[in-house]
Amino acid sequence: MGAFRNYGGAFEISKRKEEISKLEKLTVESNFWDDQEQAQETLKKITGMKNWVSAWEKLNQLASDAQILIELAEEAQDEAMGTEIQAELKKVEAGIDDLEFRRMLSEPDDEKNAIMTIHPGAGGTESQDWAQMLMRMYVRWIEENNFTYQILDFQTGEEAGIKSVTIEVTGEYAYGYLKAEAGVHRLVRISPFDANKRRHTSFASVFVFPEVNENIEITINPADLRVDTFRASGAGGQHVNKTSSAIRITHIPTGIVVQCQTERSQHMNRDSAMKVLMARLYQMKRDEERSKLARIEETKKEIAWGSQIRSYVFQPYNMVKDHRTGTETSNIQSVMDGDLNPFIKSFLLGKRSRKHSAAA
Repeated sequence: MGAFRNYGGAFEISKRKEEISKLEKLTVESNFWDDQEQAQETLKKITGMKNWVSAWEKLNQLASDAQILIELAEEAQDEAMGTEIQAELKKVEAGIDDLEFRRMLSEPDDEKNAIMTIHPGAGGTESQDWAQMLMRMYVRWIEENNFTYQILDFQTGEEAGIKSVTIEVTGEYAYGYLKAEAGVHRLVRISPFDANKRRHTSFASVFVFPEVNENIEITINPADLRVDTFRASGAGGQHVNKTSSAIRITHIPTGIVVQCQTERSQHMNRDSAMKVLMARLYQMKRDEERSKLARIEETKKEIAWGSQIRSYVFQPYNMVKDHRTGTETSNIQSVMDGDLNPFIKSFLLGKRSRKHSAAA
């Protein structure tokens, strides 16, 4: 339990409580709501810090309970309690790992919701099928990790798979986790579409953007937008296919094009498309700032087409390997069912180590 006490001190829980107390005093001041945006930010900060304190206190209680069990077992010389003690210690260890994982998510946008897009590479049906496999993998990960999602845009492939999909992922630190997945994903397998059963290599790209709050400083001039309406394609019923409810928005200065066709009303599709456009413009703004500071080269390498971040090999052997961290596993089915946390954690740990090395 000594290791846990040291760990708890690292989080400076008492200082967090002091900061919470100071901020809560601000909320009862008469002019607190004069600035709505600042008030919301303050409340959000309080909630975030309370979540940290609550998580640590629960973990501290688990550690105390485990310590009591150990002492009772020693006094009674009861070896039968060993199984129960091991179970409690595993809970403490899992809790520490979870807090440490969340502690790595300290960048400004990490706590935000995420917008993920998946596009197949060259190769037609092969790559489109791979893109849909990735979509299924991420949906499984989202569900397993207690996030929620909404499909903002979905375009089916001509024969199989998808041409593209845009997914909004909602939950605390959704972007912080999923940013580890941005890049090119490579698949090697015996093609189910090849009558000669030859091995094929397919690529698909994953892009992840932090969802932009409405109060963010991203200004869009309506004159810079070209808005087109069209009839949606694919599944959705008669209403979807008979009305021009789908929306495509082109941001003329940057050439960014976004679209949404999953909602029944044109108004709702426009709102969703604007949400994606805001996120992409915000990401572009962040990238420009990083470029000015000469720190964007690493990001470019991570997402550049042709420099895959991860390979998924189904044939001639089973392996998933992350080329950035060296993390790999032969349990490819587990990965395709959403078991991505080992890869995400390795990436975040590596990124944190690189940041500390650069600051040293």
